[in-house]
Amino acid sequence: MKESEIILLAKDGIFQGKKVRGRIDETHISWVILTRKVVFKIKKPVKHSFLDFSTLKLRNERCNDEIILNRRFTDIYRSVVPIRIIGSKYIIGGKKGRIIDYAVLMKRMAVTKRMDNVLKQGGVRNSNIISLASVVSSLHRTCKPIYSPFVLSEARNLFNEIHGIEKFLIKNGEAEYRGIIAKSIQWSNTFLKHHQNRFQFRIDEGFKRDVHGDLHSGNIFLYRKPVIFDCIEFNKFFRQIDVLYEIAFLCMDLEAYNRGPLANKFLSEYNKIFNCFKLKEDVIIFNYFKCLRANIRAKVHAMSATQAENDIELQFHLAEVKKYLGLMRDYISA
Repeated sequence: MKESEIILLAKDGIFQGKKVRGRIDETHISWVILTRKVVFKIKKPVKHSFLDFSTLKLRNERCNDEIILNRRFTDIYRSVVPIRIIGSKYIIGGKKGRIIDYAVLMKRMAVTKRMDNVLKQGGVRNSNIISLASVVSSLHRTCKPIYSPFVLSEARNLFNEIHGIEKFLIKNGEAEYRGIIAKSIQWSNTFLKHHQNRFQFRIDEGFKRDVHGDLHSGNIFLYRKPVIFDCIEFNKFFRQIDVLYEIAFLCMDLEAYNRGPLANKFLSEYNKIFNCFKLKEDVIIFNYFKCLRANIRAKVHAMSATQAENDIELQFHLAEVKKYLGLMRDYISA
């Protein structure tokens, strides 16, 4: 679907005999239509090096994958529903009309309970972190181990892709941040080569698992029992990772909000149930993973900045890029 069609669908589309009348949220790979009771997530018809939503068939397949994979973590995912058109009317579900796309149908959750919003209000407590660590560690213990080998060149390339945002920084008057990028790449190359045997041993020990892949505060609702949603369905290599890399994202995210003590609390509570630090070397590998997560967040915000519709959006994403590059600088100096 096109953005203009999404706007019409959200406003006047029909679902179960009633107008949708929803609000649109947008990411660089999807549109999300939020209504009072349900949510429709629609994949953009895009193709990148890391995903392919370019055809109707592929979008349908990835929607079904999203349902299956996320049901490991939560029951808010209901079904995949077709989006149809009859004349000039857009209909979600049903059996009549030509299918033009698909959507993942989800239960609507309270946005005020989404963890990133709670963090912004200073409302996350130790009790929330204890509950979250219990849920995540228990889930990780049940996730399937993956024994694919550690490949040094792949790990090096993943980190070094950060080099690609240099032109973006120069264009927006932030060329001085190029020094952080150059230093971090040199640091990463050395680190990976020196610790490659331990990365492989951790895989052999069963710490590489098919987990969530995108575990940050924007993908968690802090109910009494935390709800984890929106795992990565479009690329198994982003999801089949060391559990340290998984939890590094959340801990890095908490540190980005200047809530380091909460990150430490999460880590200690998680390890009570699923201890994934077997050697002292694992502690510095965890720090490496936090740096890599900051690296990827910087790249994502740089990509989003190129799609910004106005200067306010551009400046927001630019500030985020600079924030995560600053975190990278801290991690490589640790």
